Amino acid sequence: MSAVLPQARAGAGARPVEVALLASVFVIAACGLVYELSAAALSSYLLGDSVLQFSTVIGTYLFAMGVGSWLSRYFERQLPAHFLRIELLVALVGGALPAILFIANAWLPGAFRLLLYGLVLVVGMLVGLEIPLVMRILKRNVALKDLVSQVLTFDYLGALAVSIAFPLLLVPQLGMIRTGLLFGFMNAAVAVWALWLFRHELRRVGSHAVACALTLAVIAAAFAGADHITTVAEDKFYQDRIVFSATSPYQRIVVTRGQLGHRLFLNGNLQFAERDEYRYHEALVHPAMAAHGAPKRVAVLGGGDGMAVREILKYPSVEQVTLVELDPNMTKLFTEHETLAALNGGSLKSPKVRIVNTDAFQWLQQVGAASAGADDLFDVIVVDFPDPTNFAIGKLYTNAFYALLDKRLSASGYAVIQTTSPLVARRSFWTVVTTIESVGMTATPYHAHVPSFGEWGYIIASRRPYRLPDTLPDGLQFLTPGTLPLLFAFPKDMARVPAEVNRLSNQVLVTTYEREWGKVVAH
Repeated sequence: MSAVLPQARAGAGARPVEVALLASVFVIAACGLVYELSAAALSSYLLGDSVLQFSTVIGTYLFAMGVGSWLSRYFERQLPAHFLRIELLVALVGGALPAILFIANAWLPGAFRLLLYGLVLVVGMLVGLEIPLVMRILKRNVALKDLVSQVLTFDYLGALAVSIAFPLLLVPQLGMIRTGLLFGFMNAAVAVWALWLFRHELRRVGSHAVACALTLAVIAAAFAGADHITTVAEDKFYQDRIVFSATSPYQRIVVTRGQLGHRLFLNGNLQFAERDEYRYHEALVHPAMAAHGAPKRVAVLGGGDGMAVREILKYPSVEQVTLVELDPNMTKLFTEHETLAALNGGSLKSPKVRIVNTDAFQWLQQVGAASAGADDLFDVIVVDFPDPTNFAIGKLYTNAFYALLDKRLSASGYAVIQTTSPLVARRSFWTVVTTIESVGMTATPYHAHVPSFGEWGYIIASRRPYRLPDTLPDGLQFLTPGTLPLLFAFPKDMARVPAEVNRLSNQVLVTTYEREWGKVVAH
């Protein structure tokens, strides 16, 4: 075999091959990063603790790339053929990675971690082989200093393009499974391109062509059936029939319908069940709202399903409700979907409700260091975030967050925070109490039994001592003035325990929460 590319014999003809291979580097880098981000995102969705999952997945992937780069030294002959085969393998394994993990989570949950890191290792090693082989092929016609700078430039540009497109465009528009398959198709397209470029060097060109065609056909079929793959996996995982599902830049939203009525899941975690959500939301809203007396301005942080807003609007004194929800897909879904909007009584369509789709932490920071004006203060603030399963949510349970919350609360106002189970996650619950007290607010904890969740906890934060209300709105299904005091009594197995302050710098709550709930899952 000749030591130079066939096109290089004419001198100037080498340039098109060089450009084509550098373009392939751009695509390879983009594809490799998509597989890495998909694995990290899916593991954080399904296993929680996004920092831990991203760190371990990325670390494993980079290690595997290093192994692949080291193994490339053993490829000495027929480099274009090896490069083509590796591209096809990456296309199949990397492109199918999100689909395989979705299915494994539903059907083989015990093997999910092993499969996750096994796939990351395989894909990482294959990707680690790609760039060294391209560089060695290009070395035939490009000076070393130009070779390194050009390859790394296109490599980094491909990574930059995907890092922006993945959260903003690809996942929201295509979903995780189709995104993986699309980039698997791109890897296979690189193999086809290599087949054409090096057709004069390759042995058994026909066999390579058949392999490329079969790979493209498999990926195309999987892409066409992506919705079916997702449905099969999620129907098994959620058990009930899925009536709505979507992937936003922030989370996976799934609504099911079964014996418990509609249920909402975010990243696989139950948020409410239609049959008993009234218990959760009545307990969340009314102890603070009724105790205030005549709240006019109310804010809801989180709670994009509109259930808390529904309860708030039962008070005639309310003039304005500001709902701060990060994910616009949530508020749109529970405003426009006829069945789901009926669950919140059409509350999000009320002229009293103003929806703000932004990060609650940033929204609170808008007050800044200056004192809040009258328009920035609220009589009641309802904080209805998901549990602190990762550091992104955990920041919303820190002393820094509660200090900002205090600035938005009127002198006689109350804030109420949903705060996990004081029975299952006892130390986590009291960590939030300690954190609220650390900013100078009075913390009044209470709990209620919600069958879908078990014993569930809440905390009222205020500048003045909390006093039980004498009356509650008409039409409640769970709370009465007579039973309300029972919510504030803690039996011995839920009584206060020593706990640290949850700070942005340590986020002890996230690790405590994961440890306590992990014991339940393990049993």
